[in-house]
Amino acid sequence: MYRRIFAPLLFCLPPESAHALVFFTLRLLGRVPVLLRLLARLAGPAPSRPPVRAMGLEFPNPIGVAAGLDKDGVAIDALSALGFGFVEVGTLTAEPQAGNPKPRLFRLRADRALLNRMGFNNCGAEEAGRRLARRRRGGAIVGINIGKTRTVPDEDAAIAADYAASARALARAADYLAINVSSPNTPGLRGLQTPERLRPLLEAVRAACREACPERNVPLLIKISPDLSDGEIDALADLAVELGLGGIIATNTTTSREGLLTNPEAVRALGAGGVSGKPLKARSLQVLERLHARVAGRLVLISAGGIETPEDVRERLRAGATLVQVYTALIYEGPGLPRRLAGAFEN
Repeated sequence: MYRRIFAPLLFCLPPESAHALVFFTLRLLGRVPVLLRLLARLAGPAPSRPPVRAMGLEFPNPIGVAAGLDKDGVAIDALSALGFGFVEVGTLTAEPQAGNPKPRLFRLRADRALLNRMGFNNCGAEEAGRRLARRRRGGAIVGINIGKTRTVPDEDAAIAADYAASARALARAADYLAINVSSPNTPGLRGLQTPERLRPLLEAVRAACREACPERNVPLLIKISPDLSDGEIDALADLAVELGLGGIIATNTTTSREGLLTNPEAVRALGAGGVSGKPLKARSLQVLERLHARVAGRLVLISAGGIETPEDVRERLRAGATLVQVYTALIYEGPGLPRRLAGAFEN
């Protein structure tokens, strides 16, 4: 029904307008328990398998929502009702920001992909932290993805303090924190993906978490780019193991335009941004395989990028993933996707 009726209607709207409409609806549904129960019934039966234990957390199932879909954490309950085992909200920054000028989100329908240059538009860590702290616990695990405030100078001490401020505001509300140093849409951000620059940032975030939430260790993960070289991937994996991080999320969007079916001139006309969805499938799998070979089970690996089918999920499991995340496939496949994908974990 989604592909035949709702998707064609939503695709008549600009992508960001369609997103706003869907999230307005999900937010309303999340406020009415009886509607949440109805949404869960319409989504289909939950997978009949035990929860997944990872990073000291119990995930109802291993299918998650990648950061970027629910930036401000307003639709967690509705997404949980659809069957997601965890929701990663954000990216949130220490200060509220409007993001890049519109239009900044585009569909590449021939590729089952999106191109975005959103620029971390969000309500800010303080507001999100207050809202998420009031939320009823239960259902999906909640990860919170944090990034650099655009106006912060490109100086390591200032950047570390900025991330630490976000962590301090959000640690108590987060089941885990993901450190985003890989979005292509904030100037200079990807330059943080070196051990020399990332180490002090992670140490500052960890100290802020201990200050804000001394009663438990909040797992920290890093989210990395698919555009790194093999040597850069190895270096970040070694750093994550050395610092005792909870895991690595692989991967963010790509700046590559290779292999796209969409007309090259049309893609160039859209301008800068990161591509997500099916074109990322092969590269995100390669990065996962390399990470798994490097860390040998010492870190949790969350795979994201081009996952659309139960077979995609099984492939990521075989390659070493413990959990997976989707975003773009949900736009093309609709609300039945998480239950279908979760079925891949039953065998």
